[in-house]
Amino acid sequence: MSSTQAPEELTNADASITYDAIVVGCGVIGPCVATGLARKGKKVLIIEREWTMPDRIVGELMQPGGVRALRSLGMVQSINDIEAIPVTGYTVFYNGEKVSIPYPHKGDIAPVEKLSGLVRDGNDKVTEDTTVHVKDFEDDERERGVGFVHGRFLQNLRDIVAQEPNITRLQGNVVEILKNKENEVIGAKVDIDGRGKEDFHAHITFVCDGIFSRFRKELSPEHVPKVGSSFVGMSLFDAKMPTPHHGHVILGSNHMPVLVYQISPKETRILCAYNSPKLPSDIKEWMKSEVQPIIPKSLRPSFDEALNQGKFRSMPNSFLSGRQNDVMGMCVIGDALNMRHPLTGGGMTVGLNDVVLLMKKIGDLDFSDRETVLDELLDYHYERKNYDSVINVLSIALYSLFAADSKDLKILQKGCFKYFQRGGDCVKLPVAFLSGVLPRPFLLTKVFFAVALYAVYINFEERGALGFPVALIEGISILFTAARVFAPYLYGELIG
Repeated sequence: MSSTQAPEELTNADASITYDAIVVGCGVIGPCVATGLARKGKKVLIIEREWTMPDRIVGELMQPGGVRALRSLGMVQSINDIEAIPVTGYTVFYNGEKVSIPYPHKGDIAPVEKLSGLVRDGNDKVTEDTTVHVKDFEDDERERGVGFVHGRFLQNLRDIVAQEPNITRLQGNVVEILKNKENEVIGAKVDIDGRGKEDFHAHITFVCDGIFSRFRKELSPEHVPKVGSSFVGMSLFDAKMPTPHHGHVILGSNHMPVLVYQISPKETRILCAYNSPKLPSDIKEWMKSEVQPIIPKSLRPSFDEALNQGKFRSMPNSFLSGRQNDVMGMCVIGDALNMRHPLTGGGMTVGLNDVVLLMKKIGDLDFSDRETVLDELLDYHYERKNYDSVINVLSIALYSLFAADSKDLKILQKGCFKYFQRGGDCVKLPVAFLSGVLPRPFLLTKVFFAVALYAVYINFEERGALGFPVALIEGISILFTAARVFAPYLYGELIG
């Protein structure tokens, strides 16, 4: 449907009233903010440029931390009836060897918090469908993630929004964030097909316009993401997964990381890292020479078929530390506020946990008391740091190791894989961080440097007695490299 044919209910929003909240953007985070506030009794206007189903290769794997957040919001049934594929852990390949890493036991982590007013009538539990089974998600002892076609998941979220009586939906293009003489945000100017540009007012405006946000700069002109690398993606059809219901990370000392995970019974996503924001001039040739040789045997038929078809998609990999929401009347949230490397699939988990925290902080406040709301938003910035810093820093640290482009990083990469092979806590803690259920940045620091020390130890072992002096010099260099990869990002996330 083109924007000229928008149904009437998407174009007749009332511009004469002051809403409690305006939500700009109806991606993954916008619908959750709008629904949470509506269930708290707020009158919400949500604006989206195009309400038809998008076709994107981002946001297709949700970690257990994201599924848990959807439960807290009473929106977990958004993963139902879209042929979503349950994910039970990861399989990591390294130079042909592999190790299996299952997701954490539910008994090892805190129970899911049910937000009052949002969770009701069993909406924190999945329902039975052809691919998502109640016994797996509700009764199994381990946490589950989920892979899905992004657009189908989004349509489910938007259907939930449509059912909330306190939400008005509007199809239009937000052209400006409105401010008063004191530079406080008072709403948004929207270009609506057939109506022209109109001003809509609210006590608070939530900016959730995603990865390519136009309005994040309203927080600060310096709030700009850094793009350091890219992913080239393809759809594999009828792929035979090496480990069913697992995400796959294919590593090696001489190639960039490759991710493979199933998003529907027929379709599997493959993402191949490229260490530059500018893509190779001949993508097919690059895939043939750099990626094809390292693809596990069972995936080769579907990979070769996709390669012949040559339908490539790409996405930039951005990093952006969160900033304090210190502008009166505005809250930036989701990828518009904060981004991390997509290698670990943590984006939706951070965004959804932000929504959970936001509902706890301001959901029950009177939004016309803008001073109090602003005070709570300033607090919210510090309270979100524990889980967002773990997921964000882990994404960058692991990408540095997995895309190792120096001798020290290659030794760290090998040490990391050998560390996983030890099993027990050497797997249990890293996967808890990865899956977004262990928000403890200082424990992450301890584990990261335990991995680095283990890499040094492995290197000493391989050098033997005669190579001791060389191994000693290398060991110091490896630890220095580990600190350089990890510390600045942790500092930026916790102090910034």
